[in-house]
Amino acid sequence: MEEHQPHFSRRVENYIQYRPPYPESIIEVLERECLLTKDAVIADIGSGTGMLTALFLNNGNRVFGIEPDPEMRAAAEHLLQKYAAFTSIAATAEATSLTDASVDFVTAGQAFHWVDHERTRREFARILVPNGWVVLVTNLQRTSGTPFLVALEQFWQRYLTKQGLQALATGQELHTLLQQQSPVYRWRLNAQLARQELLAPFFEPGSFAESVFENHQVYDFAGLKGRVFSAADAPQADHPRYPEMLENLEAIFQAHQVNGTVTIEYETQLCYGQLGTRRRK
Repeated sequence: MEEHQPHFSRRVENYIQYRPPYPESIIEVLERECLLTKDAVIADIGSGTGMLTALFLNNGNRVFGIEPDPEMRAAAEHLLQKYAAFTSIAATAEATSLTDASVDFVTAGQAFHWVDHERTRREFARILVPNGWVVLVTNLQRTSGTPFLVALEQFWQRYLTKQGLQALATGQELHTLLQQQSPVYRWRLNAQLARQELLAPFFEPGSFAESVFENHQVYDFAGLKGRVFSAADAPQADHPRYPEMLENLEAIFQAHQVNGTVTIEYETQLCYGQLGTRRRK
């Protein structure tokens, strides 16, 4: 019998096909630094289509994928259906529905930036075993280093952020709007600021360490377009800026392609640590 292929929205299909994977060497670091074993139970928070989840399933771990978005969750359930050790749960970072002290590691990828960090920290502390580990993994797109990356960053700010639309409507300076309104934007550009504003307050009074891995993806124009449309705020076909956006994207591609492809370079940032116990106020 032919396997049924579910239909997903264009954004989810693009997410599956064109988002960068996480390096397998993450597992080696966690085995060395956090004593990760195949027996460890993982809760992957904001698991999306299962990209980070798959890394641990391939390592032999049991993984609970916590994902509130029905379509992203359905995609993960389809893509990871061969893994008996995978359990998909419709829940949030702030309320996972897992029992107390039930997991050895809590992991989170790109979605970690968007959660309520104080409530999420309490939930992580509740579901982790004593001395359990929190692991945060982020693919950060480089914003400089090649003319293509500089042009792509300018494109990203202009068309793929809410502040880009606000700047167009109000005449305000886009960089200023992003600095004022988007902590994620500030953290992307300044790793030290991310440590001060996000990581240190989250782990305190515990501690954390970091590792960085080189990562990249090579795209033809269809792939680059798919990567753009995997972004949550990407204008869709009925948006008034859609034709202008596509025209600009193709111009960037044509100006920088070599043999029909461009390369997006990433830094995969791995942060791992233990939360410690906070005194009740």
